Amino acid sequence: MRLLSPVRTLTATATAVILGLGLAACGTGQEPSGTSGSQGATSAAFPVAIEHKYGTTELKAQPKRVVVVGLVEQDALLALGVVPVATTEWFGGHPGAVWPWASDELGSAAKPEVLTNTDGIKFEKVAALRPDLIVGLYSNLTAEDYATLSKIAPTLAQPKDTIDYGVSWQQATRIVGTAVGRKEQAEKVVADVEAEFAAAKAANPKFAGATALVATQWEGYYVYGAQDPRGRLLQDLGFKMPDGLDAITGKEFGKSISRERTDLLDTDVMIWLVDKHDADKAKIHADPLYAKLDVKTQAREVFLENGELLGGATSFITPLSLPYLLDGLVPQLAAAVDGDPATEVKRAPAK
Repeated sequence: MRLLSPVRTLTATATAVILGLGLAACGTGQEPSGTSGSQGATSAAFPVAIEHKYGTTELKAQPKRVVVVGLVEQDALLALGVVPVATTEWFGGHPGAVWPWASDELGSAAKPEVLTNTDGIKFEKVAALRPDLIVGLYSNLTAEDYATLSKIAPTLAQPKDTIDYGVSWQQATRIVGTAVGRKEQAEKVVADVEAEFAAAKAANPKFAGATALVATQWEGYYVYGAQDPRGRLLQDLGFKMPDGLDAITGKEFGKSISRERTDLLDTDVMIWLVDKHDADKAKIHADPLYAKLDVKTQAREVFLENGELLGGATSFITPLSLPYLLDGLVPQLAAAVDGDPATEVKRAPAK
């Protein structure tokens, strides 16, 4: 499993597809597998207009059937008490694409239907769900994708001035909160998680100004940039990105680096997202260029396995995954930057 990016969306084709979508949208009378209850919602909040990369979407009433075509927005919805009709699978294989950190918020509600993330958006399946809101904030929706989806239901695309897969968890939570009539509740969710970040920073003053980076193995070494949620995670804890990273990643959430730039990895702390903890750690350490870096020789690394909850939470970066992530990751980061190479960076228990 490689978690450097979600699968690139393929564009829809031709008029026949759009006509089929219209038929599919009218073709089922099933009740939603999950609904957004009225409790906590403010009907006075509607109509509401939300700007995004491809224009402005107007919602005239509170949505009742929300379909998520982005990869992580189910968490923001669940945090606000809204169960989506459908989610989009990224990785993990959890029922409903709802990870354990969100299970309390899902409660006894029926799990959302899961849409696949291979070979592009399944427009006909989306239409068959009869959504009244489609959410694609953490995505790389194209203009053509958006045009097709917006014929099915009001659609929220990536925010303006944000790279694909670059929306912050705060921004996503607030946009979703506005869309479902729970703006005040969204502000509280954001404030509560930001308070946890503030507490972590206060308890770990050595984080301030230390360099940090998240990377994985893909076409050599793949580094996540400052505009990627994983990069923002580190910055929100007080770390800074290494010099030269922006020049490499540009307007992308990450890039593979050449072997000549292995020096970029020589940060005060490195977070590696790997498929197999022990095997991939050994493989990285066997690289002679990497092996001589201080970050390796001074044991300033954190290895997280993608399939485990802590690794998954590091890629999700949502208001529900972050409290779990901070609880498990911050102690490892603290051990890595304490200045003593003898300090063991203990692997968090697999859960």
